[in-house]
Order: sequence, then structure tokens, then C-alpha cells
Amino acid sequence: MSDKPAEPQKDSQERQEIEQLLLTLDKFHPTIPDSVTEFYLKKVGFTNKDPRLTKLVSVAAQKFIADVAHDALQQCKMRMSKDKTKKDQRLVLTSQDLAASLRQYGIQSIRLESMGASQAVASSQPPPH
Repeated sequence: MSDKPAEPQKDSQERQEIEQLLLTLDKFHPTIPDSVTEFYLKKVGFTNKDPRLTKLVSVAAQKFIADVAHDALQQCKMRMSKDKTKKDQRLVLTSQDLAASLRQYGIQSIRLESMGASQAVASSQPPPH
């Protein structure tokens, strides 16, 4: 038996899923404004005339930020669970928690001290193996 007849049906289903995604995108308002996404897309040389693509990038960026924040929170909880002596167990998210989370995504953050103010610099590098 050949898989040829199933392929047009699969293409049709994929096309319907894409159309549904695009309809959903029109109704969704991401946390990151389209103007911010457009600014950074232009800054890296990406030109786009379809606002749905800009919104899709905004949604992907929002998902990435949410994943990093969630992972940083998990790092914080693990760190705080090691210290059983404190009675006040409020979660305190630190830059070290965030840096550990970013490392999981291949982003190395470096803390710089300059003129009394601290700055964080991030560079994208492949994660160590």
C-alpha cells in the first residue's frame, strides 16, 4: 500500500491547523507589544510586512521569557529548600537563580561592576556539554 493518498489529507489538516493558529493570533494580545518586537526585528535586519508574523515572534518571545522565569523560580525553590534554618521562607529570586536558568538555554550572563552600579551582560553561546 502506498502512503500517497494520506499525504494530501495530512497537508489539508496542517493547512487547517495553520489557519486556526493565524485566526487565534489575530485575537491574542501578547505581553510584548508588536512595536517592541518590530524594533528588534529591524535591528537584526529582518524586514516583514505581515503583522501576524510579528505577533507570532512576540508570542514566541513571551513563551521563552515565561520558561526562563519558571526555571529561575524552580532554581530559587531548590536553593531555598537547602536552607532549613530560616523560619521566614519567602521566596527571594536572585540574579544567580536567573543566571542558572539562562545557562540552561545557552545564554551566559556576566555580572559587571562599574562605577558603583551593577549591570548584567548576556551573550548567547552554546551550552557546555
